[in-house]
Amino acid sequence: MQTVKIDIVSDIACPWCAIGYARLEQAMQQLKDEMSFDVQWHAFELNPDPNGDGEPILQALSRKYGRSAEEMEQIQSQMQAIAQSLGLNFSALQQRHTRNTFDGHRLVKWAAEQGKQTAMKKALFEAYFGEDAIITDPNVLVRLVESIGLDGEAARQLLVSDQYVQMVRDDEAHWQQAGISSVPAFIINDRYLISGAQEPATLIQAFQDICDAGQVQPS
Repeated sequence: MQTVKIDIVSDIACPWCAIGYARLEQAMQQLKDEMSFDVQWHAFELNPDPNGDGEPILQALSRKYGRSAEEMEQIQSQMQAIAQSLGLNFSALQQRHTRNTFDGHRLVKWAAEQGKQTAMKKALFEAYFGEDAIITDPNVLVRLVESIGLDGEAARQLLVSDQYVQMVRDDEAHWQQAGISSVPAFIINDRYLISGAQEPATLIQAFQDICDAGQVQPS
């Protein structure tokens, strides 16, 4: 069996990143008898300025894209339908507020060392899109850490320290310098880039083509 390495550059506050990973999960499930997958998450911030925290999302998106709030609401509704079809909780998608995600990315790095980076990322996605949780609030973050079975007190100590700060900054800089300017971005075997939340069938075909070309390592 061959192993496919997938580096995912994404932001916790990016709905297409949550949708893209749910589609990737479907693709990986369908290919589980043909290949194995090594997934690593990497940081990207859509809202890197902590001072921009807490603005109603439709207002923020309308200003960012120069479109009416009604247009943005329609786009968000379409996104909610896609998410629902994938079993994702996006019930607060249109009620959420802009959030800085730096501390969330720090926790994903920490959770990775305990084999739970994907669980941490998914918990953050669900809290933000499903609950409009204030994912800049240490109490919220500790609750999410505990929900995936990790040590809440250790997480609380991490959040008041500078642990993983430089790691996240270096991670962001690396992928920006590599040319990643929008997310989600999936880098396959350090060589191939798949941009956006592609359908499972598209991902399956891409992985099979890469394997057929011999661009993977045996497990």
